[in-house]
Amino acid sequence: MSTVKRDTYTPESLLSVAVQVFNERGYDGTSMEHLSKAAGISKSSIYHHVAGKEELLRRAVSRALDGLFGILEEDHAHVGRAVERLEYVVRRMVEVLTAELPYVTLLLRVRGNTGTERWALERRREFDHQVAELLKAAAADGDVRGDVEVRLATRLVFGMINSIVEWYRPDGRGMGEREVADAVVQLVFSGLRTDR
Repeated sequence: MSTVKRDTYTPESLLSVAVQVFNERGYDGTSMEHLSKAAGISKSSIYHHVAGKEELLRRAVSRALDGLFGILEEDHAHVGRAVERLEYVVRRMVEVLTAELPYVTLLLRVRGNTGTERWALERRREFDHQVAELLKAAAADGDVRGDVEVRLATRLVFGMINSIVEWYRPDGRGMGEREVADAVVQLVFSGLRTDR
């Protein structure tokens, strides 16, 4: 990673650099020295804005989690049949993941080695549980296949969506955010919906 010399920086630009370094080196493999070199500022300048790298991690995973939980607050997540709400939530999950790719990538890579990581894992489980409840409600309504166990279907859906962080690169030449979301929704729901 090349060092970027900045005359001015903001907490947001510092966070962006930290997320990039965490994703490249791993959180545990990143030191404050790595962060200061990547940001082109002194460690004391970083400490002027944050208590340390764990605060940067918390801010980063909070951004990803806020984006995901925000989906559940949107009107379309509460209107209509459970399967329609589920389809909306799945689409929006893909959109949030692609829009906040570095932040969601980091969230998906936390392992629980620090208090912040354990907090993030617990919040992620809470989000996953709420989406699983939507799938369960859609199954109870008879709108999704009953021959696929709900926990398995939930894991497969999340596995498909979460794998996007491994290959999606928004470079303008390939598949865009909307095309990825459309493809995921089509694959998931053509396989899950019943022919009612």
